[in-house]
Formats: sequence, C-alpha cells, structure tokens
Amino acid sequence: MSDFKLTKSRQYLLLVVGVFVLPIILAKLALVDKWFDYGVTNQGELVSNELTLQDLGLTSDQFDKQWLMLVNLPNQCDELCQSTLLVINNAFVLLGQDIPRVTPVVLTKTKATDKTLEAMHHSKWQSVLLPEATNEQLAHQQLLIVDPLNNVVLSYQLPTDKDKVALLGNAIVSDMKKLLKYSRIG
Repeated sequence: MSDFKLTKSRQYLLLVVGVFVLPIILAKLALVDKWFDYGVTNQGELVSNELTLQDLGLTSDQFDKQWLMLVNLPNQCDELCQSTLLVINNAFVLLGQDIPRVTPVVLTKTKATDKTLEAMHHSKWQSVLLPEATNEQLAHQQLLIVDPLNNVVLSYQLPTDKDKVALLGNAIVSDMKKLLKYSRIG
C-alpha cells in the first residue's frame, strides 16, 4: 500500500511540475522558431536608416511642422499611376479630423500634367519639383511618410498591379491613424 501512495505522489509531483514547466518550454520554442510576428503592426516598411527632408533635397520651410505624405511619381503618370493617386487621396480624406495635421505632396521630375492634377481632387495637395540630387535617394516610385521633425518614418512601394492598389490605401489609413493618434507633435 505504501508503494501505491509513493507512485501516486510522484504522479502528482510530475503533474504540478509539468503544469508550470510546459508553458515555459512552449514559449521558448515559439520565440526561437518564430511562430508569431513580433508585435509589428505597421503595414508600411519602417525606414531604418536615417533619412530626412534635407537628404531628399527639400526644405522644411515649405511645410509648416506637418506630417507629410510624399508621393514620388514617374515621369509619365499612366492609368495605374492615376488610380494609385486617387486611392492615396481617398486615404488622405479618410483621416477625417486629422486632415489639418497632414500635408500630401506629389514629387515630380517634371511639371505635373493636368491629368495628374485631376487625380488629386483635394485642394491641400502640393506639387514639388524634385531636385536632381534626390534622384538616387528616390530611385523608384514610392510613398514616404515624414514626421513633423522632418524624418522619413515609413515607406510604401507603389503597386505595379491594379489589384493591390486598394490594399495600399488601407495600409496608409491604418498606419497614419496610429501615427497621428500616438504623436504629440504636428
């Protein structure tokens, strides 16, 4: 009978140890094997290297301590480019009460055409000619989010497929609302 009590006690001890140790082992495996995302909630690509407006050849005097949505456009804005601009404009409008804190800017290598200006329905859009020195910094079409301290924070690649244009708008709205909610500046 005492042998029976001893095995029962050992079973209880193993059960108690298992209840406390098993979650720790599973958590360690989850971290090592990367079973989950590490709390990343931004949709755009976080700019890891230091990039400022001055690096892009733009002056901060043009923008009065505002959050900026800089859109780098190609020389010829085709139908996909115009639909992308429309989606970015709609994302800007969806910011609602935070619109006064954000300035959307189109960066062009040549003067913006009437068709391009039509795609930007909102009167807050600004068109800025891109300096020649900036060409190597902005080699491809993208959208940059710049904070009021003139640091580039997020980058989005403009879609090359019509199906992904709407996803870009959702990503911009999601990220901008979070940035504006938690920002105490601008």
